[in-house]
Amino acid sequence: MSAPDQALPRYPFSDRGDRLAPELADLRQRCPVARVRTNAGGQAWLVTGYDLARHVLRERRFGRSVLAAKGSPVQDSPILAPELMGAMEYLRRAGLRDEVLAALGRHQPDLPPAWVEHVTRAGLEAMVRDGGPGDLQRHFAERVASHCMYRLLGLPFEDHGWLAPRADLDLTMKTPTNEELARNWGELRDYMHAHIRTRPDRPRGLLDRIAALNDRDRGLDDVQLANIAAVLYVSGYEDFASFLGVAAVKLLERPTVMDTLRDRPDVTSRCVEELLRCSVVLGNAIQRYVTEDGPLGDVFVRQGDLILLSLDAVNFDPAAFTEPDVFDPARSPNPHLRFGYGRHHCPGGHLVRRQTATALRVLVHHLPRLRLAVPVADIAWVPNRMAIVPRQVPVCW
Repeated sequence: MSAPDQALPRYPFSDRGDRLAPELADLRQRCPVARVRTNAGGQAWLVTGYDLARHVLRERRFGRSVLAAKGSPVQDSPILAPELMGAMEYLRRAGLRDEVLAALGRHQPDLPPAWVEHVTRAGLEAMVRDGGPGDLQRHFAERVASHCMYRLLGLPFEDHGWLAPRADLDLTMKTPTNEELARNWGELRDYMHAHIRTRPDRPRGLLDRIAALNDRDRGLDDVQLANIAAVLYVSGYEDFASFLGVAAVKLLERPTVMDTLRDRPDVTSRCVEELLRCSVVLGNAIQRYVTEDGPLGDVFVRQGDLILLSLDAVNFDPAAFTEPDVFDPARSPNPHLRFGYGRHHCPGGHLVRRQTATALRVLVHHLPRLRLAVPVADIAWVPNRMAIVPRQVPVCW
């Protein structure tokens, strides 16, 4: 690596989810498109400005699927199969996208509110039985996220002890070797393939439904379908558990907001939007690839360059949000980019919004005296994770 490469700031800057890394705020102010060095050792352009991020997400010359091409730059680990970077496009080509969108859409028929309320309450009751201080990450964030994803996908929850550590390893940025990552992903893919291959006549969940609809002559082969099933599980579970954990810390820092949610449940949806805006959950960044030379802000980017979007930094941009450092549960409008923008909008956004709102209503009512058991600064965070997550959220009640 050359001396100029070594002088570049190395991204990501922090593992913490309780505050935005100061380096991100500094770059957004003075250099919203900055050259950085990645975990993989290469270079990339880091975007921290709101309007510039929307531009990248909107313009077709910033592609995504080509990130899986051989020799393409990566920010962390190698991309093991092209469908891992473009699962929704592969589903669209196979005629399966609408089935996935229906399961993840506004109504989510696989996840009735009463069932989500029960799962949330049962987790909190188990925490109380174990005695204080309790761990809200384990009994709330991970429990709600895992139960929702297993029921949605039709996976047996008794396999959680085997699946979750492999999902954790897949989202580790620096520790494993490429061989370990490939072996780990192969185990996940083989599990999903076996699950789909032995499906009963009556579908257990979304994975069985898309497998039944898949036409192998015109759709996905077995490996592609198993890879996409694993993507849906890993991203759905890990990202949701990360957000719920970080959001819980944000709320526990603000007892008056929790009182407001308890007294006025009608503001819960807006509060969830503000949590989505200001929660720092990206251990790495959203990746795009330059397919055509041209300007990006004040810099000139070339075909082959890697673009990294820090949506955490973008959502604190004062050019888009009045007093962005202030947590305002009634903020409106709130055009955050947590789930992307335009054609690159994350299909899981509705699920996170709806199930978070349900879980938070149970949380604030079931344990009205809930509070952090340690100062926020003492909360430990798991290092080198693509989805930022606290090791524990210690609480008393």
